[in-house]
Amino acid sequence: MVRAAVLPAVGSPLEITDIELPEPGPGQVRVRLAAAGVCHSDLSLSNGTMRVPTPCVLGHEGAGTVISVGEGVTHVAVGDGVVLNWAPSCGSCHHCRIGEVWLCANALAGAASVYARTASAVRWGSPRPEAGGGAELHPGLNVAAFAEESVVGANCVLPVPDGVPLTDAALLGCAVLTGYGAIHHSARVRAGESVVVFGVGGVGLATLQSARIAGASTIIAVDVSPEKEELARQAGATEYVVASDATAKQIRALTGGQGADVAIECVGRAATIRTAWESTRRGGRTTVVGIGGKDQQVTFNALEIFHWGRTLSGCVYGNSDPARDLPVLADHIRAGRLDLGGLVTARIGLAGIPAAFDDMLAGRGGRALVVF
Repeated sequence: MVRAAVLPAVGSPLEITDIELPEPGPGQVRVRLAAAGVCHSDLSLSNGTMRVPTPCVLGHEGAGTVISVGEGVTHVAVGDGVVLNWAPSCGSCHHCRIGEVWLCANALAGAASVYARTASAVRWGSPRPEAGGGAELHPGLNVAAFAEESVVGANCVLPVPDGVPLTDAALLGCAVLTGYGAIHHSARVRAGESVVVFGVGGVGLATLQSARIAGASTIIAVDVSPEKEELARQAGATEYVVASDATAKQIRALTGGQGADVAIECVGRAATIRTAWESTRRGGRTTVVGIGGKDQQVTFNALEIFHWGRTLSGCVYGNSDPARDLPVLADHIRAGRLDLGGLVTARIGLAGIPAAFDDMLAGRGGRALVVF
């Protein structure tokens, strides 16, 4: 029996309760969590922007220690430190076959499974009287990291790279892979280019650090909160702009009147995407990392698309392949170029997750880390 943060239904508050996990079956691993990051995607799941079966245990950015393995698991063993991979590639769909593993058609197939149940009868969910009345639970984004322990598919764990503290490694599972990939795989920032990053949350901070690693010359951070300037500069920002109606104009002024070579949007709002586009120079690249709702409609006219010659692209999971990219990130960490601790603005327990959601909604802080 372990403690977990359960989402009973979309729009409901999280409930901290006891859950019962089965022993790992064939091809499964049981992990004792060391830490889990509170990502904006968890908030998007809880409010219905992204849909998953409920009731479920959220949390997709985590790391921990293997405590038991099922039949057929050979790449990790009991006692190994592992990073959770919430979007494992199947290796056989069209996108996997052409090397675009971040777009795997079957990556979230496990989210519909029943992986655990509550320890006692509850007022929500699908009760199982023969099992004591506990409700069946789904793993929100495959890995259910908002729990002291989780049972996941073996393809959802990767060994923690040498030299990376287990608690810090939790952030490699989403924020760092996404921010690093947005710079290096999606926008493909070159040394000497100018970069503007919209949104100084966990992913935004990782993106700023990654822009610095890429050798960007001018690195501009944009956020609604003036209090985030120090965080942004520590991560690599050379300039800081408090978001307003004049943001695009300010960015052009900071880049010789041209606009940034690359804009990375980490918010997921129509107005911010539009501003990021307008802040990009003619012929530049605008990459959207933030996850917005269907109601967030962005409009462009045909003439401006032709005239400006900009590239607008989406970015899923940083267009990353975790198996390929984790060793690269580890090299940057060991060399001191990437500071995982600099992404964390609060260390909390399970009970602190709802307040962390409130902070994200209010635009406060960077990345809260649940430490078990």
